[in-house]
Amino acid sequence: MREFARLYAELDETTATNRKLDALQAYFASAAPENAAWAVYFLAGGKPRQAVPVKLLRQYATEFAGLDEWLFDESYHAVGDLAETIAHILPAPRHRSDIGLAEWIERRIAPLRGAAPETIREALFRYWDELETRERFLLTKLIGGGFRVGVSRLLVTRALSAIAALDSKLIAQRLMGWTDGRAQPTAQGFLQLIGAQSSDEHAQRGGQPYPFFLAHQLQAEPASLGALEDWQVEWKYDGMRAQLVRREGKSWLWSRGEDLITDRFAELAALRLPEGTVIDGEILVWRGGDTPAPFADLQKRITRKTVSAKMLGEFPAVLVAYDLLELEGADLRPLPQRERRALLEQLVHRLEAPQLRLSPLVRAGGWEELAAIRGESRARGVEGMMLKAAGAQYGVGRTKDVGTWWKWKIDPYSVDAVLIYAQAGHGRRASLYTDYTFAVWDHAGGERQLVPFAKAYSGLTDAEIAQVDQTIRRTTIEKFGPVRSVKPTMVFEIGFEGIGLSPRHKSGIAVRFPRILRRRDDKTVDDADTLDTLRGLLASGAP
Repeated sequence: MREFARLYAELDETTATNRKLDALQAYFASAAPENAAWAVYFLAGGKPRQAVPVKLLRQYATEFAGLDEWLFDESYHAVGDLAETIAHILPAPRHRSDIGLAEWIERRIAPLRGAAPETIREALFRYWDELETRERFLLTKLIGGGFRVGVSRLLVTRALSAIAALDSKLIAQRLMGWTDGRAQPTAQGFLQLIGAQSSDEHAQRGGQPYPFFLAHQLQAEPASLGALEDWQVEWKYDGMRAQLVRREGKSWLWSRGEDLITDRFAELAALRLPEGTVIDGEILVWRGGDTPAPFADLQKRITRKTVSAKMLGEFPAVLVAYDLLELEGADLRPLPQRERRALLEQLVHRLEAPQLRLSPLVRAGGWEELAAIRGESRARGVEGMMLKAAGAQYGVGRTKDVGTWWKWKIDPYSVDAVLIYAQAGHGRRASLYTDYTFAVWDHAGGERQLVPFAKAYSGLTDAEIAQVDQTIRRTTIEKFGPVRSVKPTMVFEIGFEGIGLSPRHKSGIAVRFPRILRRRDDKTVDDADTLDTLRGLLASGAP
């Protein structure tokens, strides 16, 4: 635990990529395999399951430290992070622990899940009494299920590639499925992860997917890409990216986040694919016609671990296939895009399955005509277009070394909204107010009031955040735990990708991927948009 806590601190204290890479390599080069296995799981995006409710963590930490509840609350509000607060208020440890990360996770933390409160209390008191401050901080993050760290999966891949002296693409491929959570990380698994490449490695992939090839956002004019005939153009659907894998007589469906979602989309897993087939595509709810259902309908399927027959009927899922990665056990990724497309078309036509749709190609005489067609995106229920180099291989992650995919998205919706609530951030921004709630005007019932409709925390520079933080502190009206209610004085342009009705929100509307586009110092609070503006966007954007 001590070594991983040190690594966590080093990663959290710097934004320099090379320093993070050096820290990762040093850790993996010296860590015991069983500990390194769990470190890979967490650093690559695996989420710890909450073992102890936050309420009990607060209660027992307050008791162990001998503090009054009000003092703990004041400390928490000042710090802004529960794990950091607990780590600092506890008295110095009287013992020392040399137990490794794997033993902590498997034999100490895991048994707390579902244990009696008195058992949890006794265990926490013992654990806290043998850990230093940063180790206590990490322990609370792991126990409470709130572990996050500022390191990308790509950086972890590069570090493992360096210590194993292997191509990073091979490491990325081996990492697929590592964070699924259904299989416990092991020392043997880590040694296989960094072990020498074998000639039969591909044949032993089982249900593992391939690393997803990701697109870059197109910022330049599309005509700068050259001749249109050198590009394969498809619609960019607003769904869930997935790979459907058929091997060893079984089917696996994987999300881009490496969640195994086979059980949630049984109708897709039931597709009779040939043995040794992997299809890359987008999961959508599609009830017929030319347009898919909104993402909100798909979300109702995503959030259900068990799907009833009624839900299968109301929200039928399809896989819109746009790439073929494996056929009859052969890896097709080195083939050019146009050749993989031809093989995909043959496969989809041969299967003739209603739950498998071929992603249609968009044809145009030139870039100007294509731009005009792209203008129909919202009416078609899509986010824009995908531009794929016809000669591109299927790469690993967001790369350009074997060809390029571009996403040519339509401009986001945007409204001018008022900041009304703020909450402190996490990590290096724990002392700043960085998470904001925005509202628009509503004139219902003859009374003009601000109604919240979105939360956003991205889009501002560090300097802008510092300015907003100062204003929040000057204009605070009330405090609700870590949340501050502020006097409406600041207007921001908020962008978002989608909009839909939502009975769960006070405004009756939910937006997708809200983010701050800019601060509108040129507008007063009275100039902010209204709920009717949002309703108008909802009406104009409906397929």
